[in-house]
Amino acid sequence: KPYLTANTTKFGAFIEGAGVDRQGNFYAVDFNDNKAATGRAYSSQAVLFADKVKTNSWFNAIRFNIDRNGVQEAYLGDVTNHRVVRLRDPGNKGQFFHSETFCEDANILQPNDLAIAHTTGRLFLSGMRFTPDSVIGDGDMWTCDQKGVATKLGSFYRTNGIEVSPDEKLLYLSEAINKGGKVVSNVIHVFDLDAEKGTVSNKRLFVDFGKLDNSASNDVDGMRTDVQGNLYVARWGAGKVAKISPGGELLAYIELASIAEVTNLEFAGPNGKDLYIVGACKDKPTKGCIDRLVGNSKQGRAFANLQ
Repeated sequence: KPYLTANTTKFGAFIEGAGVDRQGNFYAVDFNDNKAATGRAYSSQAVLFADKVKTNSWFNAIRFNIDRNGVQEAYLGDVTNHRVVRLRDPGNKGQFFHSETFCEDANILQPNDLAIAHTTGRLFLSGMRFTPDSVIGDGDMWTCDQKGVATKLGSFYRTNGIEVSPDEKLLYLSEAINKGGKVVSNVIHVFDLDAEKGTVSNKRLFVDFGKLDNSASNDVDGMRTDVQGNLYVARWGAGKVAKISPGGELLAYIELASIAEVTNLEFAGPNGKDLYIVGACKDKPTKGCIDRLVGNSKQGRAFANLQ
């Protein structure tokens, strides 16, 4: 069902970067039509952070973590400046400030999205370069340790969605290929993950949407897992969300009421079981809408790991 419509939203067309904090508040980017601003959507709409120093910032990803001292942190992926910004909430009251560049490298393509291994606080970054004919190097994957040191993990075709399994033993990464200006392939790979060292290995195919349901031309965008290990995948071109089992089986497609081009999603709300889905509004594409699916039986991984 619609949660924020074109008439009620304060988010712009580039809404993305879904994230949840320990209290179950839901956040997204492009607040007040400002790519350099992120905002809370649930339980009420309010700014989280607007970069007034680097006003060319373009935030496209949000993840939250609890540090070793119990302080809640927010990490924001900045596409333009090839960095991750960290905010801190010292009083654990949902008041984030103390902004700083946490991790950066001029060779990072964006980042487009972030994932986090909560047991180690290690971040994983994906990014892409959109070209008519994709080549290896149009996508990348990086990791940032808790000291903010960035390490490249690999080059790929165009990469986007990235997520970690609940046991932090697996990492999922989407990859797409363009040919002649058309999208011809969308797959999800899975890797074995060492969350402590930040290394990945044993890359293998998890889902090939061309073979699964002939939807290779519909891009994969944000991805999130629930505590059972099911992977929820935003299908940008299809305007719906795929629910995929840990074994790679398509369990369901979630149709969206108010979103045509779905970009990201996350479980939030008081118990972390409500799925919030974001994207440009169907009836007014210059605005960012949010749909909400309630009544899920499982919590989202991110919310559960923050408790």
